[in-house]
Amino acid sequence: MRMRRMENHGVAAFRAFLKTEFSEENLEFWLACEEFKKTRSTAKLVSKAHRIFEEFVDVQAPREVNIDFQTREATRKNMQEPSLTCFDQAQGKVHSLMEKDSYPRFLRSKMYLDLLSQNQRRLS
Repeated sequence: MRMRRMENHGVAAFRAFLKTEFSEENLEFWLACEEFKKTRSTAKLVSKAHRIFEEFVDVQAPREVNIDFQTREATRKNMQEPSLTCFDQAQGKVHSLMEKDSYPRFLRSKMYLDLLSQNQRRLS
């Protein structure tokens, strides 16, 4: 239970950090894709896929993620017959972007160092 709470605090801290960098849509998209993969109803799958596409992937989407044209077009094609894997390529690109760019900066941020310090005090 304690580890789960720490993970939630970590995600919340990373989300807060991304907001300061105006790139929280990357984490929100990644989390939406993870939740989407748990969809079991075919009817819900199609509507969820279109909602995620319209919110994060489509050009000029309200929370458009930073992916290349080829990935965006491949994902658009996947929308013709949505499946549990239709966002895999885009999600992979966003994950890679966060892993190589924002996450290392987060690990050096005051926000993360404060969280680490709080958790160490709690554990001792």
